[in-house]
Amino acid sequence: MRIGILALQGAVTPHLRLLERLGEAGVPVRRADELAACDGLIMPGGESSTMLNLIHHYGLWQPLADFAQARSVWGVCAGSILMASTVTHPTQESFGMIEATLRRNAYGRQNESFIACLPLRLPGQPPFDQECVFIRAPRVERWSPKALVLGEYDAHPIALRAGRHLLTTFHPELGSDTRLHEYFLTLCGAQAIEALA
Repeated sequence: MRIGILALQGAVTPHLRLLERLGEAGVPVRRADELAACDGLIMPGGESSTMLNLIHHYGLWQPLADFAQARSVWGVCAGSILMASTVTHPTQESFGMIEATLRRNAYGRQNESFIACLPLRLPGQPPFDQECVFIRAPRVERWSPKALVLGEYDAHPIALRAGRHLLTTFHPELGSDTRLHEYFLTLCGAQAIEALA
C-alpha cells in the first residue's frame, strides 16, 4: 500500500520511518495528484492553522475532503484538529471527517508538553501500554456515541476511531511502538477490500 503523509508542515519524517520499518511505502503528499495515488493518508502533528493556510494555498482543500469520503485518514495532534467537526479555543475551520469537538492547546503551551504511558485497546488485541507524547495537544471534548474510544486520559479520548478514520491527540510516531501504524494499515486495507467487493 501507498500511505501518504501530508507534508506541508509538521512531523512528517517520523511517520515515513515507521512505515518503512513495517515494509510499507510512505509518500510525502504536497499535491492533489500525489494524494490521489495513495491508499490512506496521515495528517501529522504540527501547527494546525499553518497547515490550513498551506492547504488553501496549494489548492488541497477539496481534494482532501473528497479523499476522506472514500479512503482512510489518520489525524495526529494538529491533524486531529483538522479532522474534527468543531474546533474551539479559538474556533477554526476544519474538515468534519470525524464528528467530534476538539479544544486546541488544551493541556497548555509548549513547555507544558508531557509524556505518559497509557493503555490502548485496539479491536482484536489485548490492551497494551502506549508511550504517548503530548505536545501542545488538543483534547476531545465531545464525540459521537458511534465512535470507538481506543484510549483515554483524564476521562477524554486520546485515540478515537470513527468508521474508516482514526484520530490521536498524541504523537505515536515519536516513540518506537508501531502498533497504531499497523492498525491504521488494517483500516486502509479493509477499505480497499470493500471497494473491490
